[in-house]
Amino acid sequence: MRGDQLSRQWRVLRQLEVSKNGLTANEIAAEGDVSLRTAYRDMDDLQLAGFPIYTEKEGNVTRWRLVEGYNFNIPEPFTLTELLCLHLGGDLFNVFKGTVFQESQQSVLEKVRRMLPPETLAYLDRIRSAYQMGGGPCKDYSCFSEVIGQINRAAADRKTVEFGYWSLRNDERNIRKVDPYKIWFYDGTIYVIGYCHLRGEIRTFVVDRINMLRITEDSFKVSEDFSFDNYIRHSFKVMQDELYGVTIRISPAWARYIGEKIWHESQRIQKLIDGGIEISFKVAGLDEIRQWVLSLGPEACVVEPEELRLSVAASLKAALDQYLGIEDAIRHDDMSESGRSYFSRRKY
Repeated sequence: MRGDQLSRQWRVLRQLEVSKNGLTANEIAAEGDVSLRTAYRDMDDLQLAGFPIYTEKEGNVTRWRLVEGYNFNIPEPFTLTELLCLHLGGDLFNVFKGTVFQESQQSVLEKVRRMLPPETLAYLDRIRSAYQMGGGPCKDYSCFSEVIGQINRAAADRKTVEFGYWSLRNDERNIRKVDPYKIWFYDGTIYVIGYCHLRGEIRTFVVDRINMLRITEDSFKVSEDFSFDNYIRHSFKVMQDELYGVTIRISPAWARYIGEKIWHESQRIQKLIDGGIEISFKVAGLDEIRQWVLSLGPEACVVEPEELRLSVAASLKAALDQYLGIEDAIRHDDMSESGRSYFSRRKY
């Protein structure tokens, strides 16, 4: 099957919005590439969800239609500043690029634009020339749309999935059976959090490393002990591991930059006499915070744990050796070029 339950039903609603004659069960099934049984179930779900859908018999054919002119009741109209906020916040929707929801989001923003006077739009354009919302470029997940759709469907239907997966530290693909508890979008990447039957514990999977996915007939129940907030609470970003206490000394030059941000909810900051700071965390695993420390270069020094300090030092030494190696190679190339020039000028 193509597409998850939510995106499939979303497409049916979009078709009903533009269709004058409504849709038959065969048309709905063809649109979603599903069986007639699934098409009927989708329409039942949409009606139970409160969408204004009704059926009409035309001979032996049943058609589904939206109630003409129906609009959901909005308790209060949008204020001017709320409309302005929606317009300016359009950049935030870029995270949905390549998904089935993007078209509808663009439609909403276009309607907002039409509700604002030309003078107001001109004013907003002036603001946007100096004000930008959003966090930079976003990944286009259109090539993963089928995988994402199947995972969404499996999570909604509480069905176990099986897929090929490349882990971060292993170039070989292995087969995983996973109960998908949660689909999580974080820092420009989509993750699947669920119970991994191979490892016997809850794991986080990167969608980009998944292929050959299929939905099995096995059903699952989300563990009563699972809490998404608790699961990610100690992660510096997304990785899960043993809990560590970490203390890092930051130079006076970078103390203000580091100190004015929240890098992790557990962080504690202590000011030092020289103007620097010591920032402490309790985080799961050391890999992600190691990369963060390395990104700060000489402005950061690990105080504890020793394991992290030695790992950072080894990485810095390896980087230095690499640069010295390149320097030697460049110097050798320069000498070779100089030698060739010298011998080309000699007369024998």
